[in-house]
Amino acid sequence: MQFRLRLSLRQLLIQMARRPDLLCGAIVLSCTLILSVKFAYSRAKNVVSPARPPVRFFSPSAPIIDLYLGQLDQVQRLKSNSDVTLIYFYAPWCGESVSARVTIEQVAKKLSDQVQFIAINCWWNQGKCRKQKNFYYYPVIYVYYRRFGPIEYTGPFTAAYLERFVRRVIAPLVYIPSEERLKKFLSHYEPGVLGYFEFNTSPQPPGYLTFLMSALQALKRDFQGVLRFGVITSRQLANRISLTSHGTVFMHRHFNTSLIFPRDALNFTSENICKWAYENLELFYRWLRPHGGKSRLMDKELKKGAALLVFLPFDPLAESQPQIDEVADVALQYHNCNRIPTLSLSLEAMGIMTSPEYSAFQSSRFLCCNTVVIPQWHSVSRKHNVCELCINHSLSIQPTKLEAGHCQFQEMGAALDSFYLREHTFTRFMSPNVECSNIHDLHNPFRYYSACCKTVNTSLANNKAFLHPSAIWRHGYIPFSQVKDAHKDPQNIVPHIEDDIYLPFRTTSVTGLKCITNKTLHFYLLDSYLHWTFAVRLGASENDTMKKFVTIVNLPEEIHHVLDQKEAIKKNPLEAFIHNYSVPYSPLKRHLVGDTNSETLRDTLIKEVTTKTFNDTVMDPEKDVLLFYYTQWCGFCSVLNHVLIQLAHFFQFNKMVTVSRINAAKNDLPWEYMVDRFPTILFFPSDRKHSSVKFPDAPINLPNLVRFVIRYSSRRSSTEVQGQAAPNPPIKAGSLQAQMLHLENEVNKLRREVLTLQLAKDQLSRQLSEVRQEKRQLTIHAHTLEKRNTELQLQGNKLEKLYEQKKQELDDTVEKLQELADASENLLTENTLLKILMASMKEERKAALTETSSSSDEHLLEKSASQREEL
Repeated sequence: MQFRLRLSLRQLLIQMARRPDLLCGAIVLSCTLILSVKFAYSRAKNVVSPARPPVRFFSPSAPIIDLYLGQLDQVQRLKSNSDVTLIYFYAPWCGESVSARVTIEQVAKKLSDQVQFIAINCWWNQGKCRKQKNFYYYPVIYVYYRRFGPIEYTGPFTAAYLERFVRRVIAPLVYIPSEERLKKFLSHYEPGVLGYFEFNTSPQPPGYLTFLMSALQALKRDFQGVLRFGVITSRQLANRISLTSHGTVFMHRHFNTSLIFPRDALNFTSENICKWAYENLELFYRWLRPHGGKSRLMDKELKKGAALLVFLPFDPLAESQPQIDEVADVALQYHNCNRIPTLSLSLEAMGIMTSPEYSAFQSSRFLCCNTVVIPQWHSVSRKHNVCELCINHSLSIQPTKLEAGHCQFQEMGAALDSFYLREHTFTRFMSPNVECSNIHDLHNPFRYYSACCKTVNTSLANNKAFLHPSAIWRHGYIPFSQVKDAHKDPQNIVPHIEDDIYLPFRTTSVTGLKCITNKTLHFYLLDSYLHWTFAVRLGASENDTMKKFVTIVNLPEEIHHVLDQKEAIKKNPLEAFIHNYSVPYSPLKRHLVGDTNSETLRDTLIKEVTTKTFNDTVMDPEKDVLLFYYTQWCGFCSVLNHVLIQLAHFFQFNKMVTVSRINAAKNDLPWEYMVDRFPTILFFPSDRKHSSVKFPDAPINLPNLVRFVIRYSSRRSSTEVQGQAAPNPPIKAGSLQAQMLHLENEVNKLRREVLTLQLAKDQLSRQLSEVRQEKRQLTIHAHTLEKRNTELQLQGNKLEKLYEQKKQELDDTVEKLQELADASENLLTENTLLKILMASMKEERKAALTETSSSSDEHLLEKSASQREEL
């Protein structure tokens, strides 16, 4: 390029030297060129304009301090002006930051007198917030309570949810001033933690601030605030729940034993209190709040097992939630394995142990009853005993005076068994008055069966209207008087437990159902205002104004049931729905979710099949149907659309063949018609829909599809149909034409038989190959088992050798120990002999010493006497 430019300049100079008139023009042209290049270069510098300075994100009228230049250094000074501070980190270009701006302004207008609201532009590149903070998403909300924080808000960006969260931060502890408030706190479905602190001695007793921080730690861990914290300041009120010492932290639980924080085992810190509370809390239901982005929350929870999903409209700021209380009560009773009335915990917590109401309640605590009708032992009597049979744990119970629920079927079986063994006790009642008696349980010494009986006429007991289901529901029992041929066999008058028709009425109560069924349910609540799209995918109506929906989903078992949306979400329908799911042979049917938007495509060339139109289109006995399974995320399915259209054009004049497709991701089908891979093509012949055929593993093109349809079609070709439809001319018997026609018919029959035999052969070959594969697997498994057996035998032999070796070593040690014992005995005897010798030697020495001393004394006496005589 440079060489060409030099050459052109050289030629230009030569021409200018030859023609001087061109010199002035060249000078002018060069000046013009230089000016144009300079002008273009000067404009090129300003192509990228500098970033505009940021502006206020919130309106000036909003009670929010907008630090739109990212002044993070001013936050610490502003936080000191208020006990509670909310900081909103935003990016001006972020759509969620812009949409949440209205929410922040609404909450700020309500709580500006209690909370200081600060907004920071954390995207401005010259601000300190961008330089010091590295957020992966926007917006981010931090709440500070004095020096504690930050508490990040991770809930939905709605004004009600955010206001509820901020109010919980403002007042993390619930003050309990009276017994009524204490009872309300303890009877709540959500778990609660109580702290007892006396404020008489000091305005801030020791441990109170730590307990307050533990409540904030719980909010930091869970923005929903499922774990409630309360504080008691009255000693008399604290004694009601057996709290005597100052600074005690008490955790109330409905079924398990209530706990006290172990200060001797754990340090009294906010982290330990929060961790201890979450490790020991009782949760009967959980709120699911998917945040709207990509999340595995639903998948993680549904993989745990069967789940009861309840979609209800939820107002976070409402003081009472009656529908949620209904669901919570059902969940509480479902987990009530000990069948303990929830009132007992409140009464015990309030210390009302000695009142007559509590005594009556305590007597009926484990009581349930069923009414039965017992015929008399003789066939002459036309009177029967109506007995209310109850299960209790104490004597002298009057079932008719207590409000007891119906017994479960499992509980009543043993009672009827004992009732049958003691039937002579109840055949003697011939009184119109109520008489009660107790039967001792054969297996449990602390359990009794109480019965209060009254004699009634046979006409009432044998009345067919009395046996009507409505009467059974009204009276609460099934009469036992309808016994087969009771008057013929007086010994078999009392019905036995083996007769199913005489068993008690099975109620739909779910009390303790979690512990007596293998179909355990996990209870989940979802806000239908936020997550109604999930409900629509599970079968709810998209245009439902009430936005209430209940479903049971079991992913491992691929079970999906839906409560009738016409039913109100109350205790009785919900309990019946759970009970019908939990019984061994569930009467509930699997709910099939279908796409209603595809029904408009029925009259097109390719029939679009949905869940509702599957039986009418595919299972039509008059047509052969080719069904193409696809999904919207399957790339290979969209590639094959043109082939499917060509096939539909090929058979468009054949009214007996239908080409259809189904979106398997939006339409559920019965199990036998589902596929596990896409794309998949199935062919349903008209006369044998149960023998559907799958398209083989071959290239999916038009010739292969046409051969596939013609091969497995139950109809003959058009020429054969037309040939058979024409009337045949009369043919003489025995003629050559008749014989040829007969032979042709026979050949066609043989061809069809050969075709069926070939199909059977193919099927048998496939089965044989499967059997061979299974045989190979079995042989491999047998070889592995033999190897393991030989290894085990070798290990057994080694163990036997080790056992013998250890046994021999033990025998040697026993012999050595015996020798040592004998040697020790000899040493003991020798030691005793030596002791005796030493003692004798000591005595002899003493005697010698005494003799020497006496002889020396006599010598001295004689010496002194001689000296005297000399004197």
